[in-house]
Amino acid sequence: MQIDIKVVPGASKDQISGWLGSALKLRVRAAPEKGKANRAVVALLAEALNVAPAAIRIERGHTRALKRVAIDDIGPGEFARRLGSPAP
Repeated sequence: MQIDIKVVPGASKDQISGWLGSALKLRVRAAPEKGKANRAVVALLAEALNVAPAAIRIERGHTRALKRVAIDDIGPGEFARRLGSPAP
């Protein structure tokens, strides 16, 4: 499945903040330099969804706050169940 996310780097803690329109908002402590924030996004989503980090790919927006992320081995219903939120 694919989802759009909005990333806020340099936050006080790593967390999923909820939905911002159709995008899932994530806050990460990592700085937006040398891919650190992107790696933090993958780690945060992998932990929250209980999937391997290798199952998560940033497909679009590598250098932007708005990103498109692909998550393998999980469907919209399971995504919603694991996050406790409605699927996008």
